[in-house]
Amino acid sequence: MAQHIGIVGCSPPGAALCYQTICTERSTTDDEHTVSPEVTLHSHPFREYMRRIDLGDWQGVGQLMLSSAENLAQLGANFCIVPCNTIHLAFEHMHSRLPLPCLHIAEEVALEAKRQGFQRVALLGTRLLMESRVYATEFEKAGIEWRIPDEDGRERIDRLIFDEMVRGIFTFEARTCLLQIIEKLCADGCDAVGMCCTELPMLLSQAEAPLPLLDSTKILALAALNRSDFGDPRSS
Repeated sequence: MAQHIGIVGCSPPGAALCYQTICTERSTTDDEHTVSPEVTLHSHPFREYMRRIDLGDWQGVGQLMLSSAENLAQLGANFCIVPCNTIHLAFEHMHSRLPLPCLHIAEEVALEAKRQGFQRVALLGTRLLMESRVYATEFEKAGIEWRIPDEDGRERIDRLIFDEMVRGIFTFEARTCLLQIIEKLCADGCDAVGMCCTELPMLLSQAEAPLPLLDSTKILALAALNRSDFGDPRSS
């Protein structure tokens, strides 16, 4: 029997996309009904996360994550995922207190990058995330080089994420900006791009990108499906 997946939500678009991906990526049809895994999502208001992030209160961010995980455990989830890259900066403040096993988004992306044989990956996300060790640590464990945009590029991406994407706004201008930044990283020898913000896949598709994309939202969703052992119920 497949395990119950819990989602600790933060920014609404990223959490919703992860939920949708889990429910549709391996869904099957049994008679006239679509069969998908059992999933529960819990999120505190995004403004509560942003208030703590703006203050640099990562212990407070971790407390919100822990509270959601506790709610998910009470609702029967067997493990949880957190489809928001930036709040993984608070992982250390809550991981040891979690009532459920929790997949780490950066670890899953690094494992996928290694599986595909990439050597140097461009990491794109919020400024806080890009300048942190969240992804650097996991990529170094996997033996993969990584790069981030220059200061101007980091600022531009950060502004687009917080001013537009977390509000569900995805524009041609933002896509053009992202592509320009990726081209610079391509010239620096990167052979793939880590989409280390769960909103970025809604802005840029693989067909538009000059390099292979490591979609952190989809990678995490697939890892959750693998962990849950969800498959075609007709084969059991």
